[in-house]
Amino acid sequence: MTEPVRTSRTVDLKNLVNGRWQDGHGEKFESINPSRSSVVIGAGALAGKAEVDEAVAAAARAQPAWGRMPHHERAAILARAATIIEESADDWGYDLATEEGKTTSEGIGEVIRAAQILRYCAGEADREAGEIYSSPRRGERLLVTRRPVGVVAVITPFNFPIAIPAWKIAPALSHGNAVVWKPASVVPLLAMRLAQALHDAGLPPGVLNLLLADGATGGHLVDHVEVDAVTFTGSTGVGRAIAASCAARGIPVQAEMGGKNPAIVLADADLDLAVEHVLLGAFRSAGQKCTATSRLIIEQGIADEFLDEFTRRARSLVVGDAVAPDTQVGPLISAAAQATVQRGIDTAVQQGATPLAGGSGFLGGQLAEGFFVPPTVLELPSTDLDVWREELFGPVVAVVRAHDAQDAFALANDSAYGLSAAVFTNDLARALDSVDELDVGILHVNSETAGADPHVPFGGARHSGYGPKEQGRASREFFTRTTTVYLRGGASS
Repeated sequence: MTEPVRTSRTVDLKNLVNGRWQDGHGEKFESINPSRSSVVIGAGALAGKAEVDEAVAAAARAQPAWGRMPHHERAAILARAATIIEESADDWGYDLATEEGKTTSEGIGEVIRAAQILRYCAGEADREAGEIYSSPRRGERLLVTRRPVGVVAVITPFNFPIAIPAWKIAPALSHGNAVVWKPASVVPLLAMRLAQALHDAGLPPGVLNLLLADGATGGHLVDHVEVDAVTFTGSTGVGRAIAASCAARGIPVQAEMGGKNPAIVLADADLDLAVEHVLLGAFRSAGQKCTATSRLIIEQGIADEFLDEFTRRARSLVVGDAVAPDTQVGPLISAAAQATVQRGIDTAVQQGATPLAGGSGFLGGQLAEGFFVPPTVLELPSTDLDVWREELFGPVVAVVRAHDAQDAFALANDSAYGLSAAVFTNDLARALDSVDELDVGILHVNSETAGADPHVPFGGARHSGYGPKEQGRASREFFTRTTTVYLRGGASS
């Protein structure tokens, strides 16, 4: 490997192809600090179609030997990479906050989670690798074995620049696949760090290739004839286009595509607990999570009491530079994201929403150089407003009141999305009802809508997800395929 990535200077942004860091040959681009937009973190040139072809060819050459390597040897590489990541958590967490806009503590937490994911996926080597069935015929056994899919294209978003790549790349590698990875080009630094860690841990050249590229080049990767599967996290529109392209070529696709996640607060809930967790779900990471709370449904009897405390807490949150020690809400990722969110707030107010917190426009003073939007709470006169249905991906919560629990469940299901939901109640019967009533992939009872553990499935229903779930043992269903073996001895019976 070439020189390590450093942030004490403007980083040279490069692609990793066949084990070598190299410059792209496309447009020049920069990575900037969303808290202080005049600060350039890194600069380089985007990869183009030629680099895609080179990276996919390298992956296709490397994959057979990698797939034949004993699983425990592959696992040892992942475990060594996890140690490198853990030992770098403080520095990389700071870098993540500088590049993406999470607070430093959130950034450190994400880096540590990436290491946990790699360790979990390394543990796949110690779990069952197939199944044996009884045969109806004498002298025969039926085996179901698993083998890697081949070359996997991994396309990841900006909002979790190391955790989401880890939960795609680690199981892909653990199960013997080679990877060509296109991260969001606005967060290249953490991508380079993760790729460096895996190769420093002993990953053979070509098994993981990193391309810093735009969407059009990503499309060339998805359509490449030597790509055997695609895993994607991002917008619903792009995810559906990728799914259609993969279906046309007959290759598997896994897509996690966003949400409009409700938190339901019923009349018997612990209001202090509910306020705290709805606040965390809505405003941590400036609402830039696919699992963030963006809809709040409150049972009428406790709505005033809840909203008084919730809006007081929302107004008190400290908005500022992501690396400042007292900051609780950092910036959005870009000026375009800031403008989109503010436009959504303005439209909601024009359509009749009442701002209970925030909603007053861009922040000035020392924050004027960053892409900040204050935590915003909008009470809606009805669910006809755009903000009830459209994903803004920012620190904005749309609030409606429900007549009772059944009305609350119906309002929660009033969405094309079905990723995550939270229900706050002390009534066990209501909690059990929510499991049956809410059409989501992830349900939290008395905790925030955001959050995903590496050992259980992650993914949504309806427009939020397509294909097999991610994480846990579920990831094996996407990154492997089965062979059913009818096994008997060679002698006649």
